[in-house]
Amino acid sequence: MCELCLSLLQDDPTLERHFKGHRDAITSLDFSSNMKQIASGSVDACVMIWNTRPQMRAYRFVGHKDAVTCVQFSPSGHLVASASRDKTVRLWVPSVKGESTVFRAHTGTVRSVSFSSDGQTLLTSSDDKSIKVWTVHRQKFLFSLNQHINWVRCARFSPDGRLIVSASDDKTVKLWDKNSRECIHSFCEHGGYVNHADFHPSGTCIAAASTDNTVKVWDIRTHKLLQHYPVHSATVNSLSFHPSGNYLITASSDSTLKILDLLEGRLLYTLHGHQGPASCVSFSRTGDFFASGGADEQVMLWRTNFDSVDYSEVLDFPSLPQESGAAGVSSQKSSSTAPVSPGAGQPDSVPAALASTLQHIVGQLDVLTQTVAILEQRLTLTEDKLKECMEMQRQNMLATP
Repeated sequence: MCELCLSLLQDDPTLERHFKGHRDAITSLDFSSNMKQIASGSVDACVMIWNTRPQMRAYRFVGHKDAVTCVQFSPSGHLVASASRDKTVRLWVPSVKGESTVFRAHTGTVRSVSFSSDGQTLLTSSDDKSIKVWTVHRQKFLFSLNQHINWVRCARFSPDGRLIVSASDDKTVKLWDKNSRECIHSFCEHGGYVNHADFHPSGTCIAAASTDNTVKVWDIRTHKLLQHYPVHSATVNSLSFHPSGNYLITASSDSTLKILDLLEGRLLYTLHGHQGPASCVSFSRTGDFFASGGADEQVMLWRTNFDSVDYSEVLDFPSLPQESGAAGVSSQKSSSTAPVSPGAGQPDSVPAALASTLQHIVGQLDVLTQTVAILEQRLTLTEDKLKECMEMQRQNMLATP
């Protein structure tokens, strides 16, 4: 009874929906502030805006001449920025018209684009080894940061906008002062290229993902390594902090997503959803959802579930444990065995849990219905093209003497 009830009451992450429409690997994802839209970028050179409400059509934005490497909503949700291998950045209005402005940002592939928290400034990084800062209004160039000696994969503003973190193929993570434009510190502990880096919501720590299959967390004040997670069996491509600061999610070429409990320094969940490498992952602004993208051309929307605490009450993040190494990481367990922390709101009875399960099944049926509808649309398009070809062939035959 005890083990059965615990397993029934356990709130695991669940797959809510999946979106298909891209024609190549997904490279980047972001949620709008109101959670009504998800932006995705792909190697197919398109940006897509997915509406999370059922029966709402997706928007496909065409403009880039090569792979889209990064997408991000502005804090207001009124703009979507995209970076591309075509060396440009575009600012889109996420509506059916898909209007955009474009500017040439770098002399090499633009790997990342990011808004400051006030929405006034843009940050870009590139294969030309530079990081650049721009105004959003009129895309005026402000200054560049140039100490990396290889491609810069990612650059992000701190929550207060005073600092910048960058990740590079030179195997370093650099911390910059935006006002003085100087490099404060270089973190050199990674044994491989660094694909992604970001600030903890409190602004006191940074995390980085690397081709050495690990995730590392540093204190930006002491510059000490706080935590080290060797939990993946292949390159870690992306990471995202939960808004509470208590959790970190990662996406890897080993095809899994992993959720790390930062307070306890351990692996909490391993999620299997994508066929092939998982390339990107992002929590929603409230943390109750996250999205993932992969080489399988799919965008997956997940419900978080595992932290049922009122997120607004835990935004003041306590200090991370001051030790290296993640306890319990070596004995990786399936997601269903992770305990729920004391005090987290749990269902009062098994029937409530069963009701939640039934609701999830209904959600999966909606996904199946949506998939069938997409297949029907594709079949209709194929039939239309076939009719056009037959009509052209008939006209050619009539025109032939």
